[in-house]
Amino acid sequence: MYFQHAAAIRSEHPDLVAAAITVTGITPTADVEEQVARFTAIASGRLADGTESDLPEIKAWRQAFSKMGLRPTQYRCASEALLRRLRKEGGLPRIHPLIDLCNAVSVAFAIPVAALDLDHIHGDLEVRHATGEEEYVTFSDTIEHPEPGEVIFTDAAGAAHARRWTNRQSGSSAVRPATSRVLIVAEALHPSAAEDVTALMKSLVTELSAVWQATPTSAVLTAAAPRFAA
Repeated sequence: MYFQHAAAIRSEHPDLVAAAITVTGITPTADVEEQVARFTAIASGRLADGTESDLPEIKAWRQAFSKMGLRPTQYRCASEALLRRLRKEGGLPRIHPLIDLCNAVSVAFAIPVAALDLDHIHGDLEVRHATGEEEYVTFSDTIEHPEPGEVIFTDAAGAAHARRWTNRQSGSSAVRPATSRVLIVAEALHPSAAEDVTALMKSLVTELSAVWQATPTSAVLTAAAPRFAA
């Protein structure tokens, strides 16, 4: 399968830089406490003199959400929501070691990071505008249909694996205890996105390799090289 952003998305958001990583051999018993503490400490340091809305990475996503007709304070990108929780509660929830690691890296870089179970994605995965016919499964197993024109992650079967781009993932491909094969996607729009997304990708590859003794495959995706073969 491949992952990519549709040409229309890249045309509307020319500053977009993304990274994609695939890895096999994920288990639910790994210990990532040291990694989580290290990356969340970086995030807390960045929040010491302000709030998440002051960060250039978050400002860029707020502008993108406004451009898409969404209220940025109602619909936040995933990294902003996590940073807000970290600032208010002093920590992040523990869900699964892979998700915990991805969330900690996400707040350290203030860049949204999605992790999807590849065994629950049918065919190729693309970030594109919704037709309105796609099906999105919530974490409570209810079905929603994205609004026509909404930016979604969708596969060849018409399943929406994320709504409002980086706002909310689907329960259908969420990482669970039985998950082994994952696709991790990071996306950014701010001025130094190329450097920061590359650094984030390298950090995650290093940690995945160390924690799970895995051999990830990764690439930075740009307008010149938009497709990642998983």
